[in-house]
Amino acid sequence: MWQLIGAGISAYASIQAGKAKEDAARMDAFNTETEREQGEVLALQQAANRRYEFDLATEANVAMFYASGRDVGSDRSVEAFLAKQKEIASIDLSRIDQQKRRESSARTREAMALRRGGRNARRASLYQAAGTMARGISDSQKTAASGGMG
Repeated sequence: MWQLIGAGISAYASIQAGKAKEDAARMDAFNTETEREQGEVLALQQAANRRYEFDLATEANVAMFYASGRDVGSDRSVEAFLAKQKEIASIDLSRIDQQKRRESSARTREAMALRRGGRNARRASLYQAAGTMARGISDSQKTAASGGMG
């Protein structure tokens, strides 16, 4: 009888430990997803800043060209310069977006792995609890068959 009570307590402890691991994994996954969202917001801010810098630089360059007497609308070298600046800004924005996507994807995979690990820990605790109870029953039956007080 005491063996069964001990096995039951041990099984319950295993189940609770598995539940605690699963809960911790869920919290870690939530935190990882929060970090992912913060990273996405940061990337959007970086992209907005880059666009703003491009706009300011373009306005300053156009003003400088006008001040130097160059016709911005018809001067091919001015057009080429502005086109190159636009291309550079576009490449920068593309890199920011690609980095955001890579980091977001990595965080999503990490959160999924954390959840999976938590579910696996919970499942393992249930198997361990079942094994503990089976051993407790077996030990109790052996003790009873040998005439012990089990």
